[in-house]
Amino acid sequence: MQPDVLQDRFGRRIDYLRISVTDRCDMRCSYCMPQGFSDYEEPQDWLTYAEIERVVAAFARLGTSRFRITGGEPLLRRNLSSLVGRLATVPGAQDISLSTNATQLAKQAAVLKSAGISRLNVSLDSLCAERVFDITRRDALAQVLDGLIEAKRCGFAPIKINMVVMAGVNEDEIDDMAEFCAQHGFVLRLIETMPMGETGRSAGFVDLQPIRQRLQDRFGLVDGIISGGGPARYLVSPDGSFSVGFITPLSQHFCETCNRVRLSVDGTLYLCLGQEHQFPLRPLLRVGISDAELDAAIRSAIELKPQRHEFREQPGKIIRVMSKTGG
Repeated sequence: MQPDVLQDRFGRRIDYLRISVTDRCDMRCSYCMPQGFSDYEEPQDWLTYAEIERVVAAFARLGTSRFRITGGEPLLRRNLSSLVGRLATVPGAQDISLSTNATQLAKQAAVLKSAGISRLNVSLDSLCAERVFDITRRDALAQVLDGLIEAKRCGFAPIKINMVVMAGVNEDEIDDMAEFCAQHGFVLRLIETMPMGETGRSAGFVDLQPIRQRLQDRFGLVDGIISGGGPARYLVSPDGSFSVGFITPLSQHFCETCNRVRLSVDGTLYLCLGQEHQFPLRPLLRVGISDAELDAAIRSAIELKPQRHEFREQPGKIIRVMSKTGG
């Protein structure tokens, strides 16, 4: 293995780090955060921007080039654009992207674009205001749509719409969401629910394989590739005007090509959403380890990455909820 390539023991190259900058969120999505949830990390336990920059620089030295800022809702963290600007100057950090629920995006889109964010993923599970309220426990559809239009005006590309498909909740809206995304030039991504915590297990799993075939037939889609480091498999229209991705951790898992790990707001590296393997970096950062020691710690952490999740075999295995892990 080359010294500048971060590779796990199963031969998978780890070139994608997702960074949670807060576990707070202004929504309470039913599949992500339990009602009444209050088990937040204390701000003094959050990684500082300087600490996040150190971790990103270490991953970049080891060959990781893609970095995504997530939450919770990352736009709730103060002065996020200053972190983006710092990460954009890290040697080897070629792609800095952002996941958001877009409630704050109309106010921050321009400064984030200037700071170095080029690509956006926006969570939007319905185009019906009442359903958005039922899913997120907040009347926020208008704010989200305003954020999307402003992001489009600012020139973010691509803008991907993440729709978690839930039985009896929003599966009847898939065609409407596809039409909406095609109209605005957004990339639609349909996501299967994952059994993380009781919230995930009760969300109403929908197998996306039949939906994939139906959309392929209706829109005349063919296999394609869209920029990004994630697990989605894409279909595109022959003229390239519309794309839809499918993230299928249960019906067609992608563990054999998994290239990512997650850094939670408290500095814990999570090596797999469907396993408990983790490695705490914050204690090491705060005792002043050297860059070489940090690089070695990250290599040791990657050795813990499991071969695959067990969502099918042991759906009740993961107790932690998505909001604690990071997006």
